[in-house]
Amino acid sequence: MEVRSIENVQVNQVAVLPNKGIKELLGEYNAYKYIKRFFDIICSGLALILLSPFFLIISILIKLDSKGPVFFVHKRIGKNGKTIGIYKFRTMVSNAEELIKSFTPEQMKEFQENFKLENDPRITKIGKFLRKTSLDELPQLINILKGDLAIVGPRPVIKDEVEKYGNNKEKFLSVTPGLTGYWAANGRSTTTYPQRMTMELYYIDNISWKLDIKIIFKTFISVIKKEGAI
Repeated sequence: MEVRSIENVQVNQVAVLPNKGIKELLGEYNAYKYIKRFFDIICSGLALILLSPFFLIISILIKLDSKGPVFFVHKRIGKNGKTIGIYKFRTMVSNAEELIKSFTPEQMKEFQENFKLENDPRITKIGKFLRKTSLDELPQLINILKGDLAIVGPRPVIKDEVEKYGNNKEKFLSVTPGLTGYWAANGRSTTTYPQRMTMELYYIDNISWKLDIKIIFKTFISVIKKEGAI
């Protein structure tokens, strides 16, 4: 499908299909879906093997930095509304949920609006480095191998975030969420939440191999430049 400029895309926009028959479109999408899954399995499997030394090093650093487990499993909403457990390296103190109660009114407002804080007091020293370099998300390769995630797709969200999509909720949940995506590669923490929704829906409306490849390359560049991560 042809990729359009995001400048004129609105959150409530519906997909615009090219001038093709429904059967042809479904055939193209099914081929894309199966090839993409095969690609995800091969890439995530190889990456887990090659990156295993980094997993060990990061695990040791996390244990030396603060008390608590190495991994953190966050419950998110996946394709078709299924609840999935997303694996991450732990970047916060072990009592992070309790510390939410001690947020200032300004911090609480920011947290409720964006579901995160720019300067989060719960993040550990090694956690800041892992987030800045996006290394905290490496364990999500396991999710990709399992099929909970794809390499490219809208980033998985919590239940409260899904409701923000309103009439577009079913569209948002119609595809497998990804390790990276259009929003993750183009702004991430530098965008507002409404902008994030617009970008995630834009990807779904324009899903294609061409766009996926662009997102993967853009993600590598953003990680190297440390753009948009907190």
